[in-house]
Amino acid sequence: MTKTVEHIECLIVGSGPAGYTAAIYAARADLKPIMYAGMQPGGQLTITTDVENYPGYPEGIMGPEMMELFRKQAERFGTDVRYGMITSVDLTGKPPFKLIADESHEILAETIIIATGASAKWLGIPSEQKLNGMGVSACAVCDGFFFKGKDVAIVGAGDTACEEASYLAKICSKVYMIVRRDEFRASKAMIHRVLNTPNIEVIFDTETDEILGENKVIGARLKNRKTNELRTIDISGFFVAIGHHPNTDIFKGYLDMDETGYLQTIPGTSKTNVAGVFACGDAQDKVYRQAVTAAGSGCMAALDAERYLAAKTDVSN
Repeated sequence: MTKTVEHIECLIVGSGPAGYTAAIYAARADLKPIMYAGMQPGGQLTITTDVENYPGYPEGIMGPEMMELFRKQAERFGTDVRYGMITSVDLTGKPPFKLIADESHEILAETIIIATGASAKWLGIPSEQKLNGMGVSACAVCDGFFFKGKDVAIVGAGDTACEEASYLAKICSKVYMIVRRDEFRASKAMIHRVLNTPNIEVIFDTETDEILGENKVIGARLKNRKTNELRTIDISGFFVAIGHHPNTDIFKGYLDMDETGYLQTIPGTSKTNVAGVFACGDAQDKVYRQAVTAAGSGCMAALDAERYLAAKTDVSN
């Protein structure tokens, strides 16, 4: 297959709040950005129902609708949004950087903004995906409000699971915390907080056999890993907090990452260890992981890219 070659100023890899915000700012700065939106344009918000914690939407908004509005705004200012994948990169040497899109199109980019996000890890049971957005969620901070005063369950044993269980305990009647092993993986401080919260019931040595319900979550069937005994709990919400995987694999060997693959940026900036390459959103944020913080970091990345290109032009002149 013959490869085509395209030389551009700004390539945005990935979409979602970070990518689309970066695109809006980059387009308004006349960087003529091209975005490869990936296989799930809009990111995790496209599988989120009601978004009620993003400023400017007093009545809330559906996640897919919100991302459609972001896309239209980015395109309004001239962003070329393409529905495809960047399949390989070469970030050695100086810009332009070489990337391959959809196996057949070569792109030479003076700057790259990475907004590939992160994907929640799931348990892998059929009912989990069937009821996703109908009581099943991977973000307690995002969706916990919808279960105010109700009984819920959360799966996980690390700091994030403990933190989210504590958050849910403040607004829900009861929180079942399902821990696969016979101990937590969290810090002592987080464990202490969970064990001293009266409406959190920790269930050790247990895995989820099935989430119950047709059009909404009504319960969960649990299985004791030592005795194989089954137990059913009545719940309205089921939260999975077993971690996220940043979508950064194609950048391994080029960009600095932590042990789990999150891109590392210079504090206070979106700059990576490679000049001209910037990272934003959940690909580099394992702490907050919110739409509004992702959008803010997308703004930072576009401004950093604009200033980087301006500085190069000044030097060449």
